[in-house]
Amino acid sequence: MRPPPGLRQYEWLIIAFFTYVAVIAPFFIPHGSRRWLPAVVAAFVCVVVLFLPRGNQHVRDWIPLVLTFTAFREMNWFTPSVRDYHLERSWIGWDRWLLDTAHLRAAIESLGPLIPSYLEICYLLVYVIALISSVILLTNHRRDQLNTFWLAFLAGTLSSYALFPYFPSDPPRVVFAGQDLPHIVTVFRRFNLAILGQYGIHSSVFPSAHVSAAFACAWALLITMPDRKIYGGLVALFAFSVATATIYGRYHFVADALAGFAISFLALAALSQRSKV
Repeated sequence: MRPPPGLRQYEWLIIAFFTYVAVIAPFFIPHGSRRWLPAVVAAFVCVVVLFLPRGNQHVRDWIPLVLTFTAFREMNWFTPSVRDYHLERSWIGWDRWLLDTAHLRAAIESLGPLIPSYLEICYLLVYVIALISSVILLTNHRRDQLNTFWLAFLAGTLSSYALFPYFPSDPPRVVFAGQDLPHIVTVFRRFNLAILGQYGIHSSVFPSAHVSAAFACAWALLITMPDRKIYGGLVALFAFSVATATIYGRYHFVADALAGFAISFLALAALSQRSKV
């Protein structure tokens, strides 16, 4: 059985990512039997990408959403059995300067629960920002740009996941429990914490994939809809709010957010290379 021709560039990227994870897994996954699970996942993903959705283009268009979630969950297998928190201790100084010395926390809380609620809602919506962005394309009759969008989104998101094994770390709210936390606790924060408690991963927080994914969506919309930059601009503002929320809510360190922002530019790099093909 031969795969049909015409594999999309983002599909090659998906195959490359899961293959890469399978190759590095024996060196990073601490539990013996789990070391080979990424190879099984990679084989399954190859079958899905190469064969299963080929007869239905609509299914094929949305496979990236499912496989991005698969990649996210797979990263949990890389959780180290022992931590020394040396990375987190080297990062916390930047956070405390920004939150306390530069008064970021006080500025955010100056209007009571208004801004904290907005930031927590943004943090919550990051899980669906790729779906929202793709729907924006479709409602603006840009279905022909969907492949370009997925290439940018996956480049900015999977690149963050790819670095997780090299930077094992926990979020500041865990490592420095009870310290540097928001003074205002909204219902949206409680909801976010509940989601993280049930479905979060524990391998790494560096770089912040929340930040890189959100900004990658913004860059993708700016490129695919140059005549309607308002959409990309609004998503960029949203991404900045997500980055602020990760720091204020102690979901990530400043270093994580900055690294995620830097990684997001791989979305533009991927599109640049695509234009040369």
